[in-house]
Amino acid sequence: MVMDTERLSGLGLEPVPTTSELVVHVQAIYDLRAAGRGPAGILVGREIRYRASEVLSWMDTLHDPVPSDRGR
Repeated sequence: MVMDTERLSGLGLEPVPTTSELVVHVQAIYDLRAAGRGPAGILVGREIRYRASEVLSWMDTLHDPVPSDRGR
C-alpha cells in the first residue's frame, strides 16, 4: 500500500510509514530502537509506525556537518 501524502497533507496529517517503508534495513531500525538510538515510533496493532517529523528529527541527529572552508 502506498500512502497518499498529498491527501494526508490536505487533512493536516503527516505520513506514518511502517518500519519496512523506511529507507533503512528493517533489522537496523529494530536494533537502533532496542539500543535507544532509533526514531520514536507508534505501535499500531503489530506494526510500528513512524511520524515523518520524528524520522526527520532522528536523521538530523545522524548527519555529518558540512566541512567548513576555514581549514584551507
